[in-house]
Amino acid sequence: MTDRGIWPDLDPQIQLTLPAGVTAERTSARIDTARGVLVLSIDGVARKAYPLGGQARLTVGEHTLELRPGDRAELAPLVTATRITAGPAAHDRDRDGLPDVLDLLVGAKKTVVNADAYTAEAQGYLSLAYPNGDVPRTIGVCTDVIIRALRNAGLDLQQALHDDIRRARAAYPMVKGRGDPNIDQRRVGTLLPYFKRHWQLRSAKLDDPADPLWPGDIILMDTFPSRPGPDHIGILSDRHGAQGLPLVINNWTNGTVTAEMDLLPAVPVLYRFRLPQ
Repeated sequence: MTDRGIWPDLDPQIQLTLPAGVTAERTSARIDTARGVLVLSIDGVARKAYPLGGQARLTVGEHTLELRPGDRAELAPLVTATRITAGPAAHDRDRDGLPDVLDLLVGAKKTVVNADAYTAEAQGYLSLAYPNGDVPRTIGVCTDVIIRALRNAGLDLQQALHDDIRRARAAYPMVKGRGDPNIDQRRVGTLLPYFKRHWQLRSAKLDDPADPLWPGDIILMDTFPSRPGPDHIGILSDRHGAQGLPLVINNWTNGTVTAEMDLLPAVPVLYRFRLPQ
């Protein structure tokens, strides 16, 4: 479906996956007729969007949905009259009909399709535009995945972080002077105080039944246990690895490209954050 965000040329290639075995007892749906989209949530978290205006009709209570045939087949057993509402999303920064948490996931998926390369140039200091600055689309490091995914949801992390440094200088002892919007948002350690201050802190456990992992959650990892604090960052995917844990959308190291990787079984997670809803 059409998304208002980064790299619209990649929109047709983005596919989101619902978990196997999900039932109508866990789902709810919201229709946004103004933007021509239906958003399906699982356990209260937006998971997938479906464009309206197709040829396959599905009647749910007082609502008649016009869907694509494949979407109708997927939604028919999941949408019930008592769990469907109408209206815009409560949190939709760019007003494209996708809740921010889902827009973030879509943006992360775009970075996977884009497959930017982790290079020596990407690791270096680059002069960026401000606001909405970005390194060349063909390159990036782990933090650029986050910057781009959030920009897809209408949040400019470069500006948001720079503004927060100005407001709460003491919260960022690692930042020199008044901050540098060319590099601060591209450093994992500098992002940690921002997420602590503005996002929902979730359990870092991988098997916490009271706080399960969700697609779009941002995780900060420790790839060098001998060094204190996190040094890598990624976004949980809607796809799972061999052990049933979510894959991590990230750009791992020099020589890799942004991809979905099975990191959770081997790399410790120190922090997990969720975009406020």
